[in-house]
Amino acid sequence: MKAGIVIVMLLLALPAQAAIEAYEFADARQEADFNRLVKELRCLVCQNQNLADSDADLARDLRHETYAMLREGKTPDQVIEFMVARYGDFVLYRPQFKSSTWLLWLGPFALLGVVLVFVVKRLRAAGGAGEVDPARLAEARRLLGEDERES
Repeated sequence: MKAGIVIVMLLLALPAQAAIEAYEFADARQEADFNRLVKELRCLVCQNQNLADSDADLARDLRHETYAMLREGKTPDQVIEFMVARYGDFVLYRPQFKSSTWLLWLGPFALLGVVLVFVVKRLRAAGGAGEVDPARLAEARRLLGEDERES
């Protein structure tokens, strides 16, 4: 019985082992560029992970494509331009500010502005709601047992 449980647990653990990719770089700068790029580019399958963290097949292919382009002598900017041309701005965690992404960049601030205007209008509409009625204040003090001379 115990041997069966051990075998089942080992079989369940097999898919969890990921293949390790080993890349050889010409120099430390090329390796640093690769590491920076795979952290800046989004996995299009996972969407909440960058290429470095994703185990998806597409992420593996894009890591290999990035490596190959850097080995060919392409600059990081050229790699990014290629990825954006092929997959759109969504492949970038920090898309560039341009006409097609202005809402993405300015939208949160516009929404915050609308909410602030709404809150200010509601507070002004409440008007005298913040004023304290002296009779109610005296009643509250009496209930709390406070002496009016303490205030």
